[in-house]
Amino acid sequence: MTAARRTPSTDADVPIQRSDARFLRWGKRTLGLNAVLALFFLYAPILVLVIFSFNDSKLAARWEGFTLRWYGSLLQNESILHATRNSLVVALISTALATVFGTMTALAMERFRFRGRRVYDGLLYLPIINPEIVTGVSLLAFFSLTLSALNQAFNLSGDSALRTGLVTVTLTHIAFNIAFVAVVVRTTLKNFRRSLEEAAQDLGANEWVTFRRVTLPLIAPGILAGALLAFTLSLDNFVITFFVTGPGGATLPIEVFGLIRRAISPEINAVSTIMLTISVALIVGSQVIMRRRGVMSDE
Repeated sequence: MTAARRTPSTDADVPIQRSDARFLRWGKRTLGLNAVLALFFLYAPILVLVIFSFNDSKLAARWEGFTLRWYGSLLQNESILHATRNSLVVALISTALATVFGTMTALAMERFRFRGRRVYDGLLYLPIINPEIVTGVSLLAFFSLTLSALNQAFNLSGDSALRTGLVTVTLTHIAFNIAFVAVVVRTTLKNFRRSLEEAAQDLGANEWVTFRRVTLPLIAPGILAGALLAFTLSLDNFVITFFVTGPGGATLPIEVFGLIRRAISPEINAVSTIMLTISVALIVGSQVIMRRRGVMSDE
């Protein structure tokens, strides 16, 4: 067989190649510009908020000089301090419990086969895809009926009657955060090599030691990512919390919403900047922990 003869490129192909190269070059520039504009659209309002938290003027539309007095006035605002304390308490408790239950749910869904597994798998995604206002209204109806029944059963009334408040907010955040943690941890478990657990058991480790020494360290980045997501969602949630809160149970988003309805104060910018700093610190901390775990696992 004779080899196929390559057709030499003609002079007519040169302009076509040049036009293709020019098209690719402009395409890369356009994509880069699009990325810059998208990032500017997302982060420019946040940058303006941070800058105006140091504005000496009470008006958000005019810059009159640098000051830190709005951060100092936060320490004297009891309502904001109380709401911040409520948000942190709810976020920490709900994150801890949701991380435990979400991790257990993910392990059960990935490791075991049981009756009704598909139904439960579908219900697990319901808090994620369900509109928040629907979840909030349904939980309000649930807590109203449940608390009313308990008050009648135990003959509670007046100050001793059970009402919506910080407890119902915490239970609600635990309920919807379990789904988010479970989804994140399940993603980690899908790439998990069961041979490592089998090797540990062959060396004499029981199931608990295998889980504590092998399984848990390997899925720790997924658990940490799920916990960080749960903490952020709990700290930021407004719609669902608005329906299930009560006297003394207002969180920071609800308090900020109330302040905006009355007047836009620079203290709101200061509070938002502090919460943004905490969120960034959590993300950076989680990345450092995950990187150190990766280095230790490589060694």
